Amino acid sequence: MDQFPHFDLTGQVALVTASARGLGRAISLALAHAGADIALGLRDRNAHGGLPREIEALGRSVLPLQMDVTDLDQIFAAVDGAVHEFGRLDILVNNAGIAPGNPAEDVREQDFDLTLAVNLKGTFFTSQAAGRVMIRQNRGRIINMSSQAGFAALPTESVYCMTKAGIAHLTKCLAVEWGKYNITVNAVAPTFIETPGTEECLGDPAFRADVIERIAALHRIGQPMDVAGAVVFLASPAASLITGQTLLIDGGWTAR
Repeated sequence: MDQFPHFDLTGQVALVTASARGLGRAISLALAHAGADIALGLRDRNAHGGLPREIEALGRSVLPLQMDVTDLDQIFAAVDGAVHEFGRLDILVNNAGIAPGNPAEDVREQDFDLTLAVNLKGTFFTSQAAGRVMIRQNRGRIINMSSQAGFAALPTESVYCMTKAGIAHLTKCLAVEWGKYNITVNAVAPTFIETPGTEECLGDPAFRADVIERIAALHRIGQPMDVAGAVVFLASPAASLITGQTLLIDGGWTAR
């Protein structure tokens, strides 16, 4: 009989960007629960909300790192710091992203530039820095954060939608280019998830009701661990033949 699927990450090292709260926090904890040691990529290294203690309570090692993904020097220094501390880097989760909403006719250049700098440029160069390490190792897993917004138009979010569609295609490009090094590159694309970043919009009863209705199959708002579970799967040996894919975690929104 073939070996059964294996989801354990013991002995592996994961770097998660924007890990202080929301999805990044849940993903970091879920990867640690699966056995990985965690490097926390933080825009402010000291603003981690006690997350290192929670990871250590799971029996894993943790390293907070200064990592503003709009700063290439910080990106490469953080990856180097993780490798220096742990001796390897097996998993990268590109979680950092922003979504300043505005009608397309009112988008300001500074918001446009910053959204691309974080969502696309930051993801690309963080992948490049980690990819160089993984190429030397001849092994790695990269999981990018796309969004259902890359597959369905969201009013007032044209720039965000554009970047998340770009992430899905970048995922394919890196998967094809780096597959020969035993590196898989995939993405997850969540719907609206209960996080500090969505608290304001989901706090509007009319908006919340509309979102629940549009999540056609399950009719519920997603929780951070709904996304974290998919990330753990894609990082695990069970997903070793999956690459270049974007997994929609949208409760059926885009199935309509």
